[in-house]
Amino acid sequence: MGAILNDIWGNSINAVKLLTTRLGKLELSTPLLVASGTFDLENFEFFDPACLGAFVSKTITREPKKGNPPPRLYETEAGLINSIGLQNPGLDKFIHEKLPVYRDKLSMPLIVSFSGSTISEFCQMLETLEASAGIAGYEVNVSCPNVENEGIAFGTDPDIVFELTRRLQEITDKELCIKLSPNVTDIATIAAAAEAGGASSLALINSLWGMAIDYRTGKSKIKKGIGGYTGCGVKPVALALTYKVAQAVRIPILAMGGIYNWQDALEFIWAGASAISLGTANFINPLAAPELIMGLGEYLLSTKKSINDLKGKVEI
Repeated sequence: MGAILNDIWGNSINAVKLLTTRLGKLELSTPLLVASGTFDLENFEFFDPACLGAFVSKTITREPKKGNPPPRLYETEAGLINSIGLQNPGLDKFIHEKLPVYRDKLSMPLIVSFSGSTISEFCQMLETLEASAGIAGYEVNVSCPNVENEGIAFGTDPDIVFELTRRLQEITDKELCIKLSPNVTDIATIAAAAEAGGASSLALINSLWGMAIDYRTGKSKIKKGIGGYTGCGVKPVALALTYKVAQAVRIPILAMGGIYNWQDALEFIWAGASAISLGTANFINPLAAPELIMGLGEYLLSTKKSINDLKGKVEI
């Protein structure tokens, strides 16, 4: 499990078993992942990589993106508003420059997050990624505008989510995780469409819409006006939507949204999550991941319960 975990638990085989979980086709040594775009290899300077069950890359697109103009980050009273604009090097550069580094450095499964503007573009990207070694699965970001559907985001239309997922699952046998947006009327309907299309897991929630304005000048705090709101303030929403989706589907859920510590993580597991992901917390505390997994492990040892024993067992 790694030196930092052995310091806490010794060589306890039971501790390892209690933390083990599944995310679709992947068996994870711990339920902890990192949210796309909030974490990279330099973060491992602070803690043992064995704390993570899998690693999620920053979302890539087919062509490079410079992202949105600054200011594009603003810390609110209870979280963070970001308007990064999917800044990334593009598919080709990722495969030739970033992916070899991940293959060399990572000791856990790599999940590549990607997004497109049409169903055909998603499929073409997946076909290209499938030809590359070292990828264990994919996180499909459906929160971007669909140019074939008048710019409406993919993730707001269950029929489009179903068709996109159906097409993608025909291309790959690897883990296929659809990342859902909370900015919809009924996230459970979208989740059920992804499951029917062949998704092997779901990730939720992506960021809520958010905005901040300088009361003195009336000027937006970020250049694009509306951005993605993440952090502790979104936790009750993320928790409710995790519970709602868990009632609607049978495939595993990777939950995120306002998770800062092991107690937060445990709440999402009670609500129905098989695994959890740290995002904004990584910007605040570089040791958030090891602190979370050590606290969760100690709790599971003390109760002699596993992730599976607690998943979805919230009392209503």
